[in-house]
Amino acid sequence: MCAAAVEERGHLYGRMGRITIARRCGSNLRNSSNSEPSVGESETIIKRRMSSPELVRREYADLRLNDNIVSEVGHVRIRQHVNPLSSSSMVPSQVPEWKEVYRDTTLPLMVDIGCGSGRFLLWLAKNSTDEKNYLGLEIRHKLVQRAQSWVEELALTNIHFMFANANVSFEQLVFTYPGPLVLVSILCPDPYFKQRHHKRRVVQKPLVQSISRNLHPGGHVFLQSDVLDVAIDMRDQFDALADVFEHVNNYLDLDVPCDKEGWLLSNPLGIRTEREIHAESEGSQIYRRMYQKRA
Repeated sequence: MCAAAVEERGHLYGRMGRITIARRCGSNLRNSSNSEPSVGESETIIKRRMSSPELVRREYADLRLNDNIVSEVGHVRIRQHVNPLSSSSMVPSQVPEWKEVYRDTTLPLMVDIGCGSGRFLLWLAKNSTDEKNYLGLEIRHKLVQRAQSWVEELALTNIHFMFANANVSFEQLVFTYPGPLVLVSILCPDPYFKQRHHKRRVVQKPLVQSISRNLHPGGHVFLQSDVLDVAIDMRDQFDALADVFEHVNNYLDLDVPCDKEGWLLSNPLGIRTEREIHAESEGSQIYRRMYQKRA
């Protein structure tokens, strides 16, 4: 066993999620970073791939969320897919009393369709510099319950999570909200790979039309998937309304580079979603598209 050790944490690769840990042992540690190991020194290089949960915790560390909310919610077991066409999912969600949900109902609204755990939206609600209210829609009850518990834990008054099937309830929810709808995000939705299950995908023509009707002029739609077929499907449906939506590569004052196919090369909202983190850690490409409603 060495008498002394220095741990150097190497470069963290955001895309691949790799971290290199080097332990150098020996008598001359002061200049070890600038010299080759001397005779008698031992060098152990440990390379490992950080797991997705580790990467997520690292990205959302400043939220300091309690992941062990069990007494109120129960153990959260996430089914990969929930059938949005089941009878229970087709029941319209009750419109909340918006004044009981948000401190200021005149603020612009962002809706995240298929918000998952809600960490992404919570981070925006806590850290965004522009004043908005945030609404997360999700069809997995336990995730909604836990996310809403986090809202209470963080004492936020500009965010709310609801159990809702967007293809059933989106229109009524956003139509009744007092302020303008300025941003809709659909990020890494369930892909439903089989052709016969494509009707379960969240981006369907009625939803796209509802977004086009209710989005405030100048408002944005942000689409994202780690599955190219799904990304193309979403893109094509919004491209079909070119008289309403314009494909843009900027959001607010931020210009985002695109590849030659028009996919944004980074997330313009300032934080990656959990699925985005997982996919990039596995080396997958993320396909992103931003639209703006024409004035």
